[in-house]
Amino acid sequence: MKYIVYYRLSLLKKGSTGLGLDAQRTMFEALRSQRPGEVLAEYTEIETGRSLKKSLTRPELTKAIAHARAANATLVVGRVDRLARNVAFTSALMESGLDFVCCDMPTADRFTLHIIAAVAEREGELISLRTKAALAEAKKRGILLGSARLGHWNGAERGWKKAVAAATKTRQAKADTTYAILVPMIKEQRDKGRSMVQIRDWLNERGFQTTRKLPFSEGRVWCIINRYLGKEYLGKSKRLGVM
Repeated sequence: MKYIVYYRLSLLKKGSTGLGLDAQRTMFEALRSQRPGEVLAEYTEIETGRSLKKSLTRPELTKAIAHARAANATLVVGRVDRLARNVAFTSALMESGLDFVCCDMPTADRFTLHIIAAVAEREGELISLRTKAALAEAKKRGILLGSARLGHWNGAERGWKKAVAAATKTRQAKADTTYAILVPMIKEQRDKGRSMVQIRDWLNERGFQTTRKLPFSEGRVWCIINRYLGKEYLGKSKRLGVM
């Protein structure tokens, strides 16, 4: 058996690493004692509070997935929540046909992993809802929030530009995460000579969705190929309306 191992560290504060690297390695060695195999490579993602939003792209995870596919190896992660708190990403990974295993649930089937990812994603949504509820309660008590705060409009234009830039980066990070698995699959279909329409139908038949949780359109397939694969993969196709 061949393994590509993916570790992820969350640096919550200086000196703290959450589920530390040593702990993840211990979990992997326990797994390998039951399933002996050769480690071809290890990839480590380090996230900090400052770069948490940027980390959604997870470049090391993308490299690990690509390496595992190329080497026909099994991708190993310490815990399922180390992989992705994103159902679309996890589903795409499972549909890609790549073998992967989570050390904390080595015998889990695809259905179970999908549920775990859904629960993790839901927890993130609940955190957002609780934050909004707390802000609403503060507003009821007369606490000034947002633009109502004294001095808020000093440098408002500069703040607005930063907010727009941050929102754009967040949206792109979400797209990069969602499409990390789909891009190699789309490339494979394109290499087979499939048209944009055929690729669109192929994706929709398998239940894949865009970052807005919509079925793929021909225009969206065009945009993905143009951004991630390059114009040489567009052929003579013209850009259509994007959903």
